[in-house]
Amino acid sequence: MTTHLAPDAKEATVGELAERSGVAPSALRFYEREGLISSRRTTGNQRRYGRDTLRRVAFIRTSQRLGIPLATIRDVLKLLPEDRTPTRADWARISECWRADLDQRIRTLQRLRDNLSDCIGCGCLSLDRCALSNPWDELAAHGPGPRRLLED
Repeated sequence: MTTHLAPDAKEATVGELAERSGVAPSALRFYEREGLISSRRTTGNQRRYGRDTLRRVAFIRTSQRLGIPLATIRDVLKLLPEDRTPTRADWARISECWRADLDQRIRTLQRLRDNLSDCIGCGCLSLDRCALSNPWDELAAHGPGPRRLLED
């Protein structure tokens, strides 16, 4: 049986939020301990989440899939208003916080894709012809790691 949040429901239980968001209750409790989401407690000590928490959880999960650390996500979520449901403009404003970082990640992934497909595409896997090769470790002077993939 699928649980849906009623359109007029102002709050959700941890089970309802978990089912609707696709995130385990234990992960929701973790997010709360980490200050990423918040709930109120009923007189019976049960968690109740505001409807806007569903959007926050979606934002957290999407950000995590992009490789953004939880500490960074927490810092950005602190920029959202606490006294009201965030608007589209609020979400647009915080998404700008890491646009430059995401653009850099995209460029890095594109270089990785293009260089790997060239190497694998030719079938040679030869170090003297591969775009990723580094004869005599010349790129060590540029720093650690895969320099051709990290540098513009």
